[in-house]
Amino acid sequence: MNTASPLISIDNVAKSFASVRALDGVHLKVNQGDSLVLIGGSGSGKTLLLKCIMGLITHDSGTIRIDGNDIKSLSTKQQDAFLNRFGMTFQKSGLFDSLLTWENVAFQLLQTGMDKAQAKERAISKLAAVGLDAPTADLYPNELSGGMQKRVGLARAIATDPTLLFLDEPTAGLDPIMTNIINQLILEVVDQLGATVVSITSDMSSLKVISNRVAMIHEGKIIWDGLTKDVEASDNAYVDQFVHSRAEGPIEMAVRSL
Repeated sequence: MNTASPLISIDNVAKSFASVRALDGVHLKVNQGDSLVLIGGSGSGKTLLLKCIMGLITHDSGTIRIDGNDIKSLSTKQQDAFLNRFGMTFQKSGLFDSLLTWENVAFQLLQTGMDKAQAKERAISKLAAVGLDAPTADLYPNELSGGMQKRVGLARAIATDPTLLFLDEPTAGLDPIMTNIINQLILEVVDQLGATVVSITSDMSSLKVISNRVAMIHEGKIIWDGLTKDVEASDNAYVDQFVHSRAEGPIEMAVRSL
């Protein structure tokens, strides 16, 4: 039994936007070395939760602790050091169109004052880690395929050798072959860094490859949390509907008639 304190501890976290309660008392623990995947319908609060953990959006109530430290109590200097521990990919790559590929990868390094030549060298090495050659560094994002953009996003996420990785739909919109390539790259990168990972995915084949734990968010709450090997046989009707892609079930999707 693992008795160590969790790396990330989320207790009764809530966040509202006007009258909409987007997170409604979230409780979740993430242990060192976990590879946790968050699942749930669109608008359930998955991406919002990641942004709250990183401090990009301030939660209204409850506590989020990293290594026992309440993220709301950090000084500006501590927040900068805290953010350097993270790497994140975004749903649509989130690359800056006006920057070259290497500048995208090295963005955080450049912001912290690293010399341009050194930052470019680091960026090229990270691009190599995700299977992209050196000439790619001098291309703009609009010159890259969708799969290449996903790889660049991953290279940027690992540019600072983070101990925590947040991956938001890392394979969304990719064909099955490229999905498998990205999943294998994630495994390799995590193995090299020894990072703890929290991912969001709607791709059940990816879920089985990149995670050891799954948690489901529904209407701003964690309604199931367990081992990946148990998710398909869960006795939770919401989880069962989601992982088996069933139209019928307790999750009601708003569908407008044509």
